[in-house]
Amino acid sequence: MTVRILLADDQESVRVGFRLILDSQPDMEVIGEARDGLEAVELAAQLEPDVVLADIRMPRLDGLEVTRRLAGPDVEQPMRVVVVTTFGLDEYAHIALRNGACGFLLKRSGPTLLVEAVRAAMAGDTLISPSLTISLLQHHRNAGRPRPAQPMDALTSRETEIGRLVAKGMTNAEIGAELFISAGTAKTHVANIQRKLSVRNRVGIAAWIWGNGLEG
Repeated sequence: MTVRILLADDQESVRVGFRLILDSQPDMEVIGEARDGLEAVELAAQLEPDVVLADIRMPRLDGLEVTRRLAGPDVEQPMRVVVVTTFGLDEYAHIALRNGACGFLLKRSGPTLLVEAVRAAMAGDTLISPSLTISLLQHHRNAGRPRPAQPMDALTSRETEIGRLVAKGMTNAEIGAELFISAGTAKTHVANIQRKLSVRNRVGIAAWIWGNGLEG
């Protein structure tokens, strides 16, 4: 199956670079480009892409609003939206994820992580730039340890071990390599952890790990 991708960024050079990276993958194809947020929403309705890559700062509608309109909690048939931005601010990440984004990448993350983010979105996973995961944890640290919604024994010892690796910003593939399990098994564990902790993404797992003092 070919993954059909819509790019939304007001900088042509960025769109060209992303297209070159993604079109070079045997199972990916960029089917459209939007120069602003409103055009992104309109093209998404017309083309029905599998994944939308949206910049945050765009004319007419910013990427956060685009994400809300395409993937928000009130959307009947939400699309997979990965936010790709120069600005790794905690506030942006929180809003994007709350609006339904299934990934949050910094543009400087490089081509490999960009491709991984698209694959993660298609697999129903959430990929967040590792440096941003650490940044979000630092935000919690500065604000005082968050109070976990679930008790400390909510996870098995194996799940806690995987949660620690998530808190370090590792992808499912990296967790699999670290623990000598498949990436698919790691993904299943992460999904189970999210369900048990009632969190929506990997940052929620990381915050729970840190909140319980288990990051060491």
